Amino acid sequence: MEHIIIYGSRYGSTRRYAEKLSEQTGIPAISCKDAPALSDKKTIIYLGGLYAGGVLGLAKTLRSFSLQDGQKLILVTVGLADPNEPENRHNIRASLQRQLPTELLDRAKIFHLRGGINYETLSFGHRMVMKLLYQSLHRTPLEKQTAENRALIETYGKQVDFTDFRTLEPIIQEIQRGII
Repeated sequence: MEHIIIYGSRYGSTRRYAEKLSEQTGIPAISCKDAPALSDKKTIIYLGGLYAGGVLGLAKTLRSFSLQDGQKLILVTVGLADPNEPENRHNIRASLQRQLPTELLDRAKIFHLRGGINYETLSFGHRMVMKLLYQSLHRTPLEKQTAENRALIETYGKQVDFTDFRTLEPIIQEIQRGII
C-alpha cells in the first residue's frame, strides 16, 4: 500500500468525504486512530474535520513525520464555514500553522471542503460550547462579525449539510499527478 487516505472525523462529514475519495481513487481510507507509520507511503492524504480551531487528529498523526523526497502530502480540511471566503481560509491556514511545522506545511498541497453540522447529534459538551459561542456572537454588532461568525449564527441549532462530493475533483487530480 503505497498510498493512504487518513481521516479525522467526529460527526461524519469528513469520514464521508474520505470514503468517497477512497471509492473514486482506489486508495484505502482509515481513521487517524488506526493510522500506520507513514515513512514508507508515497502519497499521504489527510482529511481532518475543523473543531475549535484545530484539525482533528492532524498533529498526532503527523507528530514525528517529515516529508522525504518522493513523498507527497495532501491536507484537506472539512468545516462548516465557507472556505471560499478569504477570511475563513486565513483562519484555517493559521490553525494549520499552529499544528504543523512550517517545513511540512510549506510542502503540502492544501484543500478546504465544507461539511455540515447537526446539533441533535453533538455531544453535550459540544452543544454547550456552541451555545456559549452563539450567545457571545449574537451580542456582537453585525459590522464586527466575521463571515465565519455569521455562518455559525445562521446555522445555530439546525441541521445543515454543505457536503459536495464534486469538490473532491481537484484533490483527485492532485493525487493522480503523483501516481501516474
